[in-house]
Amino acid sequence: MKNVLIGLKKFFSNKNTVTVICVLVAVLVLYIGYNMRIKAAVTPITVPYATKTIDPGTEITEDMVGTIQVPPSMLKGSPYRSVSQVLGKYASVDTIIPMGSLFYAKAVVSQAELPDSIIYNYPDGYVLVNMSLDINTSYGNAIYPDNYIDIYLKAVNKLDESTSVTTQQDKIMVGKLIENVKVIAVLDSNGKNVFENLEENRMPSMMIFAVPPEYHILLRKAMYLRTYDATLFPVPTNESLKETPGEVRISSQELQNWINTVTYWTDDMNSTDPIQ
Repeated sequence: MKNVLIGLKKFFSNKNTVTVICVLVAVLVLYIGYNMRIKAAVTPITVPYATKTIDPGTEITEDMVGTIQVPPSMLKGSPYRSVSQVLGKYASVDTIIPMGSLFYAKAVVSQAELPDSIIYNYPDGYVLVNMSLDINTSYGNAIYPDNYIDIYLKAVNKLDESTSVTTQQDKIMVGKLIENVKVIAVLDSNGKNVFENLEENRMPSMMIFAVPPEYHILLRKAMYLRTYDATLFPVPTNESLKETPGEVRISSQELQNWINTVTYWTDDMNSTDPIQ
């Protein structure tokens, strides 16, 4: 055994021998690596493709997606490589995905990335409402999409409705008008999502939510009560933390009756009957 060890020591101490071994090892590594890369480049992989032409803004469903095997070396750009990555996504609004095309990252977006994404995000039968917002009324950007708010009304109840001039006898009314309203979006003055890119420090300018049609009319009438110096403002709540948030509803029948008393039926301009 000792003689064997001595022989091995002499063998590896020979510089020529070591050089030859290193060269052989390097060649072997290069050979194996080259073959692995060639195999990876030519071994087909399964990727999704469009079985029909998909128009801009269209949701990608199972009947629109097939699979095909292609060599990885044929894939250019950034195509998706699994069906699950494209199902439920949407074709970008500035792109048509032609039949037979692979699905590329720039052509496939999430619902939230669509410019009109808010129209997908509220209950059937409800009506969208937009309300002005700023850094103060948003509680320092504390109102987020999917939060719940209560909507309050502040107005001057004029004792003499024949004049628009506020007197000392006129009363200021403040109260909760509608509660459990779910926020859909908070946008800046350019219509961009305030919370989409926090690095840009976007300032809130508009809040969007949805309510039943009769509440929508009530809110619109309240917004236009300029003679009564009417103002609507949101108050955030912790309703979203509940397992089952409450339904949107009128909070003050008194405020509702007052708004209806000082406004008129908008569907019939010849009618003088106030909405009851």
